[in-house]
Amino acid sequence: MIQEIYIIDDDDSSIMIFRELFKNDHEFKFISVKTEDIDIALKNIPSLIVINEDAIDRDVVDLCKKIRKDEDNTITPVIVVSSNGSKEHRVRILQESIEYFIKKPVDEQYLYHTVKNLNRLLASNRRISPLTGLPGNVQIHAELKKRIQGKEPFCVLYLDLDNFKAYNDVYGFLKGDEIIEFTAETILKLVHTDEISNTFVGHIGGDDFIAIVPGTNCDKLCQNIIAYFDSNVKKFFTDDDIEKGYIEVANRKGIIEQFPLTSISIGVVISEVGRFHNILEIGEIGAQVKHAAKSVMGSSYAIDKRSLV
Repeated sequence: MIQEIYIIDDDDSSIMIFRELFKNDHEFKFISVKTEDIDIALKNIPSLIVINEDAIDRDVVDLCKKIRKDEDNTITPVIVVSSNGSKEHRVRILQESIEYFIKKPVDEQYLYHTVKNLNRLLASNRRISPLTGLPGNVQIHAELKKRIQGKEPFCVLYLDLDNFKAYNDVYGFLKGDEIIEFTAETILKLVHTDEISNTFVGHIGGDDFIAIVPGTNCDKLCQNIIAYFDSNVKKFFTDDDIEKGYIEVANRKGIIEQFPLTSISIGVVISEVGRFHNILEIGEIGAQVKHAAKSVMGSSYAIDKRSLV
């Protein structure tokens, strides 16, 4: 996943330095931002912001406050680079919840590793699922907002497991965790391919996942996910259950009930340009279309193809 880093200066004196410094690190993309364009830029939710204080025509503390008050960038890390290294000045900046202050002249290797390590730490902190290592709801919401504001078509896949509770009741939570990990690996394997770029996979929680892919055609992707899942999920069941095609679970009244083997359902929302204005609208449609997918026995997918009226 590309890490977009905003370099805030008004004279473009820093952008070439960063691009040269990170020329072999293709996961980073550096974008020059003028202070007059900061409101527009913040809507894109960068991975990191670097402010060259010497090259901006406004108070750096006010600028830091503005970034921190922005709803979507409250956790975006910020580095301030400045020739004003007085203790009072540094403390004023750090009081605005700014992560790093680097005094000029800057050692390039020090700057390089500071940016690299800060992005690594942020990636670790945003991965709220220790089980799957996937981004959680904060980053999911930010990614959806970014896609809407980017005014490009994309598909949102809501994925979850069928009869997962029954599986946990029979095989236990440790085996259930193994299926959750397998599901995450399946989605990642099929979504992150050479054929599809600019993709995102997140873990909403439990057995609920989300994938975001560009464009409006994802039938083949859904079919591939289902085919791979169904071909490999059987390794989590005993031979007897596979032969029967179901598992047996006693309900609260002690009556034995039969449940099909665990399958996967995918509800897809197609976001054409201008169709949605916020993530709540996408979530509402997503819940409806996922319900439609889950109403079908076995692994299935349903796509909401309603267009703008």
